[in-house]
Amino acid sequence: MSLPQTQRTIEAIWQIESPKLIAKLTRMVRDVSLAEDLAQDALVIALEKWPHAGIPNNPGAWLMTTAKRRAIDLMRRTKIRDQKYVEFARNKDLYTEDDIDHILDEEIGDDLLRLIFMTCHPVLSQDARVALTLRLLCGLTTEEIARSFLVAESTIAQRIVRAKKTLKVKKVPFEMPMREELHERLSTVLEVIYLMFNEGYSATSGDHWIRPLLCQEALRLGRILAEIAINEPEVHGLVALMEIQFSRFNTRVNSKGEPILLLDQNRAQWDQLLIRRGLAALERSKKLGRSLGPYSLQAAISACHVQATTPEETDWPRIAALYEALSIVMPSPIVELNRAVAISMAFGPEIGLQIVDELNTDPSLKKYHLLPSVRGDILMKLGRLDEAQAEFERAASLTQNERERTLLQNRAKECEKGTSI
Repeated sequence: MSLPQTQRTIEAIWQIESPKLIAKLTRMVRDVSLAEDLAQDALVIALEKWPHAGIPNNPGAWLMTTAKRRAIDLMRRTKIRDQKYVEFARNKDLYTEDDIDHILDEEIGDDLLRLIFMTCHPVLSQDARVALTLRLLCGLTTEEIARSFLVAESTIAQRIVRAKKTLKVKKVPFEMPMREELHERLSTVLEVIYLMFNEGYSATSGDHWIRPLLCQEALRLGRILAEIAINEPEVHGLVALMEIQFSRFNTRVNSKGEPILLLDQNRAQWDQLLIRRGLAALERSKKLGRSLGPYSLQAAISACHVQATTPEETDWPRIAALYEALSIVMPSPIVELNRAVAISMAFGPEIGLQIVDELNTDPSLKKYHLLPSVRGDILMKLGRLDEAQAEFERAASLTQNERERTLLQNRAKECEKGTSI
């Protein structure tokens, strides 16, 4: 394996393993910022050794062992050691050094969920909670997070630095909150799990359009949370949304890893077990007797797609109505863009184009690649191929995902061929 290939492989391993490392190390050192530093140290050592020695058979365990040794060395050399000795004596949930090997060999269990609740503590602002958790749990860069929220990268970087400092100063514990505190942090936790799933479902950057393990981890965390907060409809709504979306996962790319759009997917290959689980979770959300929240509404939209055996059977008027309801409970230009797509499918592309053209003036969507992508699709249906080609080319220049860029460039070429005929 060449050096560039090895480096890319290490980066991929890091994306998968870093949240687990940080969660386990946070349990050890009780400091999320320090845990991230220790995990980064292990990565640096891997980057130095693996290109020459080869990638180990179990790279996650190698990274964990290396980080663990760094943590133990640090505990021996600093005041943390003395503080831990006092804590060991009075808290049975903390561990002596002899216990560490056993702890780190256990299943991850709820450590990632504990880490989410820690980084979603109310001492942090809502924006800071989400940014920090996406950084630690998803391994997203500040640039990727900034792009997700349509804000400046420097703003996200400042939020993350301040958030880690606040958690340390306030000595926020690494634990699941008590029942009375659970609801207070729940909305942010749901948002983080949702964003984690979305990053896996449609990666914002890189060479792959999908990141399966990220989706699987988000779904696992959602299922755990549904067992803890059984009377919270939006928890079940989010689980429903992820189950249904994940049922289509294997049909979203072809054997070459190239994207396949929803209307072109082989519906016979959608996972019926996940669909049934998702519809059941959506029903649980509805039975709790409250108005549908943003996750339940999005799950209901996804349900419309999976309940249609062919693209032609899709109930687009209902989807448009659900997006209308979603725009009330969760107003955003992105929701409005999705509503425009649904209206275009339900009532004609001319009406959808009017909504999209109004969104063209929204400054937050200036660099959002899906705006020109949607506009290009609608213009293509109207036969305005020159304009559609320009929109697809613009969308391709804005996306950071290589697979999506290729897809958009191909659509632009289709318009060019159609114009020349």
